[in-house]
Amino acid sequence: MEETIFGNEDILAWLHYFSQNMDINLTSLKMLDITGKNKNLIPTVMCNRAVLVFTDAGHPEIFYDMWNAELGDCVIWYNEGSDPAGEIKHHKVADMINRGINASAAMLVLNPNAANNNHIGMDNSRFSSGSVHYVCREVRAVIMNKLNLGDQDNICIISGESIAVEAAMIAAEGAVIAVEYDRRDRVTMQCNIDKFGLNNVIIVDSLDNGILAGLPVPDIGFIVASPKIGSEIKSLLAVNPNINLVIYTLDFDILNSLPAIFKDNDLERTEVIKVEVSRVNSKHMVEPFPAPWLISGRRRQEI
Repeated sequence: MEETIFGNEDILAWLHYFSQNMDINLTSLKMLDITGKNKNLIPTVMCNRAVLVFTDAGHPEIFYDMWNAELGDCVIWYNEGSDPAGEIKHHKVADMINRGINASAAMLVLNPNAANNNHIGMDNSRFSSGSVHYVCREVRAVIMNKLNLGDQDNICIISGESIAVEAAMIAAEGAVIAVEYDRRDRVTMQCNIDKFGLNNVIIVDSLDNGILAGLPVPDIGFIVASPKIGSEIKSLLAVNPNINLVIYTLDFDILNSLPAIFKDNDLERTEVIKVEVSRVNSKHMVEPFPAPWLISGRRRQEI
């Protein structure tokens, strides 16, 4: 069991405290403990109208970060000190940006503007502008469907910045390893991490020197294919021979090379799809988008 400073009795005491001091339906609460593994507070608040957050001391910019993520209208209910007792107070996040948290305690975050839906296929305008040319949101939605992430999955994403953002929100109890070869893309990835308050993303600049050996073992790998794809697949298989792979490519030559690469690595192809998206633009013209191939595969299973 994950270690935390809040046990069941502590949680029950805080629930009782808030239920006694404000009009709240406890069945509507989402609970989030950010004292253990890195947890994503901002995406959780974005998607839930009421979040009971258990936190330790040492978050000097927590409210500023929430305000910077356009959560300034959220209302924080809290008390002074570490125990569920005494006067309860409440203020908007916008009025608390100069405050931090200096004691372990619980706070209730109410977000009247919560978007109670999954972050699948987010509009590209929500991502940080920078060096990255983001895939269109409809294609990303299909990719996320094929990844089929669970909340505790670990995933390695190679050159797929917006995929890494959405994956980090879904795999909230897991880890996302974002491999970005280009320094400018690493900067953009970090900007997205900061913007969305993602604490479960690890950025690396390559798969060289056995770097994956010291990181969470990925259950799933997503690769935007390049001439490095053969060595990338070998690196992922070295840390998890049973990893599930999804490969994205627009390159016909790379597409043709994949059967040989799969054979060399004893992989079997589980699915191949082509995604084509067109939109009608403001001039009433049909505007096509790049149509990628998505190839899924994994190690051959013993019969």
